[in-house]
Amino acid sequence: MFSKDRWREILEVLTSNVGRTILTAFGVCWGIFILIVLLAAGKGFENGIKKDFGDIATNTMFMWTRRTTKPYEGLPKDRSFEFKVSDIQAIWDNVPNLRFVSPRNQLGGFRGAGNVVRGIRTGAYNVYGDYPEIINQDPMSVTSGRFINYNDIREKRKVAIIGQGIKNDLYEKGEEALGTYIKIQGVNFLVIGTYKKNNSDGGEEAQKEIYVPFTSFSQAFNRGEDVGWMAITAHDGSSISQLKENIIDVMRQRHKVHPEDKRAIGYFDLYEQYNRVESLFGALKGVAYIVGIMVLLSGIIGVSNIMLIVVKERTKEIGIRRALGEQPWSIKKQILMESIFLTIISGMTGIIFGSLVIYGINSLLDSVGPVDMFLNPSVSVGVVGGALMILMVSGLLAGFIPANSAIKVRPIEALRTE
Repeated sequence: MFSKDRWREILEVLTSNVGRTILTAFGVCWGIFILIVLLAAGKGFENGIKKDFGDIATNTMFMWTRRTTKPYEGLPKDRSFEFKVSDIQAIWDNVPNLRFVSPRNQLGGFRGAGNVVRGIRTGAYNVYGDYPEIINQDPMSVTSGRFINYNDIREKRKVAIIGQGIKNDLYEKGEEALGTYIKIQGVNFLVIGTYKKNNSDGGEEAQKEIYVPFTSFSQAFNRGEDVGWMAITAHDGSSISQLKENIIDVMRQRHKVHPEDKRAIGYFDLYEQYNRVESLFGALKGVAYIVGIMVLLSGIIGVSNIMLIVVKERTKEIGIRRALGEQPWSIKKQILMESIFLTIISGMTGIIFGSLVIYGINSLLDSVGPVDMFLNPSVSVGVVGGALMILMVSGLLAGFIPANSAIKVRPIEALRTE
């Protein structure tokens, strides 16, 4: 039940020595402030790193060929070989729980010689020969037209999807790209779509790529049945990291590579890298909690010590109240309420200042643009709710010893205290 007199007494006690109260409150305020800011900074770095992954299917590996390092079945070491289109079906037949197996071929490059021409304009761009599934493994937003489909694959259509960056380079502002032709290494391709990517911070190179059907790429650029590399994605319930050895073994057998030759087939396990990032930020979050709670704990100890001093100063008052018949629980409740009130007010101040700092950082990032590996620092409502629970429990703990000390005061001894 609300008691106006009790709350007036609490305010009088806490304002009787303002300097001491502020210094005591600072420890709790600083502890919760550090906790909030550290968690927000960790989240900012996590958002920045994960943005590099964009919407890409993280349960994916990429695989390519290199030279062999061991002789095998009469074949010499240092032998080069290529994946073939038939390898795709072999992977499907021998490895379960796969979602996509996409062969890719590639030519050109961001800093190479001009390999794409339109009219009098030229540019150096990565050109990929792909199947339609690649848009699920390396997602992009089709901003106009459409992406590759299986009719394009079957009919070996010379069609292309270009990035917004290429459109800006090769076309006039406002000019329509759909239905026009670009020349890739002397071969004309009809532009049927444009795209924009959000991964890799939306950088320049990511927006300057060209996608054409795998079959027309192979025909136009004399790749035959060769496959440059593959993007392989497992179903969500399976880990590509657990399937990759099986996939690589199938390729070793088909291309007569020594079973112990670990270098002949190269790969990049995106799922493994993503899990490492997840583990890293899980550890950083744990460190932030430990540091913040330890600083907060030091502030709580300060509150407890100050409350002990307050109880000592009020020994005579407590004795008079006991002599007048006030129950021990009423006195204990008073001390606990003072402790909890001081702790919560201090902690809420820390939360408010922490929120203002986070808001200021986000406003700065919005004004100066994105910063590499740091994006949108924030804390969840659950974290703030958890912080409030910590404050309430901490306030109880901080006041428990002083409250017990207060009710142990014998009235006759208290009245003799000068």
